[in-house]
Amino acid sequence: MDQNQTVSFTQMKDGTKEDYELLEKLEKPYLSLTPDRILDELRRQGEATLEGYRITRLQHGLQSATRAEADGADIDWIVAALLHDVGDGLAPQNHDRFSAEVIRPFVRWEVAWVVEHHGIFQMLYYGHHYGWDRNARDRFKDHPCFQSCADFCERWDQSSFDPDYPMKPLDHFEPLVREVFARKAYDPAVIREGEVVGLP
Repeated sequence: MDQNQTVSFTQMKDGTKEDYELLEKLEKPYLSLTPDRILDELRRQGEATLEGYRITRLQHGLQSATRAEADGADIDWIVAALLHDVGDGLAPQNHDRFSAEVIRPFVRWEVAWVVEHHGIFQMLYYGHHYGWDRNARDRFKDHPCFQSCADFCERWDQSSFDPDYPMKPLDHFEPLVREVFARKAYDPAVIREGEVVGLP
């Protein structure tokens, strides 16, 4: 660690203006590498994955994104389909919310909401096998994004566990990931809070 490139404090409350200016400067290149870290995590999901499925978590994301692209979805939906389970590795009990927080600063509000809630919506397909309420998603039936999430799960998520599906490789989606994560975080023109477009 370069001592000339470190802060003077050991407690944040003791930091100087110069300390925080240094941190701001050093943070910029780190932030620019966010897509690299995300792509690395996806690659890891191709190696270390949940057992029992016929495909890896990476393949599930690739299938979902391939389906979204084939349906004519825009870049936000395609990247969301690719990354909707990216949280599985670090937060398997709340992967939907974790994944949503990864993309939330860079995609439309509607898209982040769908990723955040897709876990409970997916229960429609399997919850009854565990004795759970498969219709738990109905608590959101009056939410403007309800149909978008239901469609996302039906068309791109629950259908993407097929080892024979001709999915596109990660390299195909890499430019889209880089484009989305190059956006200014929380740009109101991107987030468009309250606006619902729906799936194509």
